[in-house]
Amino acid sequence: MKHSFVVFALLFVTTAFAQQQTPEIRFQSVPDFLKLPPDLYLGEATGVAVNSKGHVFVFSRGSTTGPAYGAASAQLLEFAPDGKFIREIGHHLYAWSFAHTVKIDRDDNVWVTDKGSDMVIKFNPEGRVALVFGRKQEASDEGTEPLKHVKPPLPPVDGMFRQVTDVAWDSAGNTFISDGYINSRVAKVDKDGNWLTSWGEPGAQPGQFNVPHSIAVDAHDHIYVADRGNRRIQVFDTAGKFLRQFTIDVPAPADARPAIGNKPTSTTGTMSPGAPWAICITPGPNQVLYASDAFPGRIYKLTLDGKVLGVLGKSGKPLGQFGWIHEIACPSENELFVAELLNWRIQKLSLEATH
Repeated sequence: MKHSFVVFALLFVTTAFAQQQTPEIRFQSVPDFLKLPPDLYLGEATGVAVNSKGHVFVFSRGSTTGPAYGAASAQLLEFAPDGKFIREIGHHLYAWSFAHTVKIDRDDNVWVTDKGSDMVIKFNPEGRVALVFGRKQEASDEGTEPLKHVKPPLPPVDGMFRQVTDVAWDSAGNTFISDGYINSRVAKVDKDGNWLTSWGEPGAQPGQFNVPHSIAVDAHDHIYVADRGNRRIQVFDTAGKFLRQFTIDVPAPADARPAIGNKPTSTTGTMSPGAPWAICITPGPNQVLYASDAFPGRIYKLTLDGKVLGVLGKSGKPLGQFGWIHEIACPSENELFVAELLNWRIQKLSLEATH
């Protein structure tokens, strides 16, 4: 009994110390930021990105057609910097199936990943299709059905994806694609779209992945992969060489509530505190990394070495609270855009500077 009390006391002190050492970042959420037309609605907001002109791109599981299972649910929308609706891109595009993320490259091309069709599409700034990666199943194929999560998994195929998740680019224009729920690897293609290589496989060792869910590249061309199921961020060079990894170890408050479902009891896996769902690296010269988790629903500000500089937010439905942030856009250190699955919205956040 005495031993149990000592262990409890140590855990309490450790948790309190960790929380004391992690500053809370004050922030504001801009109310009614997106101005949607009367007949247009967001579904689950899976992606958000900002181009060089400040235009905001939203990838949403809206415009849904079909039954509850196997519906086509993906819609790409563009908004002005003040949130005014501009246009829909790729209306009824062949690749649209189940929206995942949207990213903007340095030339303002718009890239999307579609988890349902296993495809990555590059649009030019005018909104026309420029490059196509992967291939969805043919509707005429006998036995066309959801991908199977067999164990051991089927070998990956060059140029093909299985539930792809995200994209990022290095300074040479190479594209890195996190391929995602089943293949659990990172693919690399050159600026012309030629497949170069891939690395990774399912597992928990360095260089292995359990749902690489988000990907980002820093100014030194280091590749950061949100290895969500393994509750860590892994860092590689552009050839796929493992460099380092780090975890986000900020205890959840005792009164933390989940956005949906039962309160997680595991300290590992997708729903555990610090498991990175989305990551984003700010522009230079002093880059920082933002990451989000599903429980307790926070955003973490980190150095590129993984030191936590501050936290903000919690799970909930009002503005300033979050329901499963699926993607973060960080055009500057103190301005964030977040896409939420459960609350069907985009929030624009203004952060107070940290010192």
